[in-house]
Amino acid sequence: MAFSEEMNRCVETCLSCYRTCLGTAMNHCLVTGGKHVEPAHFRLMMACAEMCRTAAHFMLINTPHHKHTCRECAEICGECAEDCDRVGGMDECVAMCRACAESCRKMAA
Repeated sequence: MAFSEEMNRCVETCLSCYRTCLGTAMNHCLVTGGKHVEPAHFRLMMACAEMCRTAAHFMLINTPHHKHTCRECAEICGECAEDCDRVGGMDECVAMCRACAESCRKMAA
C-alpha cells in the first residue's frame, strides 16, 4: 500500500479535527456550560477527537485496516458536525468535522 498524497492530506485533516474537537470541548464547551456539556454531546465530541487521532495513527502506520477506522471516523465526524451545529456557536468545529468526514469517506472507499 503506497502512502499517497491523498492519504497524507487525510492524516493532516484527521489531526486538525482531533485538535479542533478536543480544543473546542475543553476550552469552549466546558467554559460555556449548559447544553455544551450535556453528556451525550460531550461524549460525542470526545469520541470524535479520539477516532480522528486513531484514524490518523492507522494511516501513519500504513496498515490496510485504515479503511475500517476511516469509515468509522467519517461516521462519527458526521454525527459530531450535526450535533455541534445543533448546540450552536461551534462553526469551526462543524466545518472541521465535515471536512474530516469527507476526507475519511474517500480513504475508506
